[in-house]
Amino acid sequence: MTVLPLFPVTTVGSWPRPPAVAEAARQLRRGRIDRGEFERVTDAAVVDLLRLQEQVGCDIVTDGELRRDNFYSFVSQKLAGVRLMTLADMLDVVEDKAAFERLLQTLDVPAYSISSPICVGKLERREPLTVEDLRFVKRHTSRPVKVTLPGPYLLTRAMFVPELTRAHYATKEDLAEDVVALLRAELAELAAEGADFVQFDELVLTELAFSHGNTRTFMCAALAARSDPTEELELAVSLINRVVEGLQHVRTGVHVCRGNWSRDETTLLSGSYATLASYLGRLRVDQLVLEYATQRAGDLMRFDVRELGIGVVNPRTDAIESPATIRQSVDEALRFYAPEQIFLNPDCGFGTFSSRPMNSGEVAAAKMGAVAAAAIQLRS
Repeated sequence: MTVLPLFPVTTVGSWPRPPAVAEAARQLRRGRIDRGEFERVTDAAVVDLLRLQEQVGCDIVTDGELRRDNFYSFVSQKLAGVRLMTLADMLDVVEDKAAFERLLQTLDVPAYSISSPICVGKLERREPLTVEDLRFVKRHTSRPVKVTLPGPYLLTRAMFVPELTRAHYATKEDLAEDVVALLRAELAELAAEGADFVQFDELVLTELAFSHGNTRTFMCAALAARSDPTEELELAVSLINRVVEGLQHVRTGVHVCRGNWSRDETTLLSGSYATLASYLGRLRVDQLVLEYATQRAGDLMRFDVRELGIGVVNPRTDAIESPATIRQSVDEALRFYAPEQIFLNPDCGFGTFSSRPMNSGEVAAAKMGAVAAAAIQLRS
């Protein structure tokens, strides 16, 4: 694996889309520009973001997910058998419309409007999900590169809608078989192309642990969950481990948070990771990338993993955390982990959804600069 300084600094993935990228995405959706023109705009924006990350002190850089509408919907452009749909779209096709409408009333408002990739046919990998993005980034930076992907559990749960999927996959577990195969192929190609860190986003694990069976997610993905969280968590562990099994020469991680769809912290999930510890500790990944910058995360604790990516700044606030405050969080982590085991990152992405970023690029840059300053102080 790539040799890194102590307390490496990186983002969780997404970055606020610059105005030119947001406008190009709108024009692309309306058919007013083609994919080539959209890529020309985003190419320039990714290069600018790489320079910014280098300037503020990120040791591992990402492309900011600038080409994506959100962190998982983009797979609909890459896979056959997947259609991008909102819950409103699904209302037109489900058989029991009354029951479906009752379910919609239990969801957070964003769930109704956000698009999700839904399986409507046999899954096939028309093209790699992120390999071309990695190649582009590596042409424009000498820094180590992190690539982010939706995790196998999140992707399976998001894509399985019985009324639309069962003609091709009888169960969610059947669909998961092809999802695992697709992600293993992607991970192998990323490793071969020189990715330094591949992070799988498994954001709904905390919903399973903390929502007590009440669907309150920001994604359509909630529709495919069993009522028993133990079965779902065991499935998630199995799928993640099958994706990474036997693959070497690339650092792998799993990111878990408590929701990143609102700046109102009272609407987001709360609870200690202790509830998930026995599951997270069995993941065969190198690193857990966890939210710890808010009280909602509970106390820091030890997990049976090689590395911890600790969230030290809140991506949803305007206040810039001081290096001293960040150092205090790291000092707490040092009670459980050796210095070489600790990575520093925000709690989550700064621009989870392209049309509704959690913050501005200016605030995000200032927060990451504070993280980098704290890392330099810690190393000394």
